[in-house]
Amino acid sequence: MLSATPGLAQPLPSYGPEVTHETAKKIATAALTEAIKRKWPVAVAVVDNHGFLVYYERLDDTQTAGASIAVEKARTAAMFRRPSRSFDERSKTQVSILGMPGATPITGGLPIVVDGKIVGGIGVSGMAADPDEQIAQAGLDGLQ
Repeated sequence: MLSATPGLAQPLPSYGPEVTHETAKKIATAALTEAIKRKWPVAVAVVDNHGFLVYYERLDDTQTAGASIAVEKARTAAMFRRPSRSFDERSKTQVSILGMPGATPITGGLPIVVDGKIVGGIGVSGMAADPDEQIAQAGLDGLQ
């Protein structure tokens, strides 16, 4: 079973085995298919549960900054076991979030949860926050 991780107040899933290259590519392909369908130029990064890059792809004409931001969003989701949106939302009222090493408070990163365990994260960048997260979710939905 694959799903996004709950917000900060709920218990977090444990780490599981690392996402495989095959699974990472399948997630990225589903995300990119959705982005292409919508004509949204984005970068998609998939990291393992330690935050190390496993798969990356960038569509033509994606903003330059999106390349590294996608990786950081994925790392945030995997390493903190929650969507990067949770840091985005909390940073509006709790400025100290901005000082957390490795926490990128920008919506668009989702943890990859398989059988109730965190196996990695997906990060998407290139559009606004909600479309980036929508593309990331399409990647997760591609495994179901």
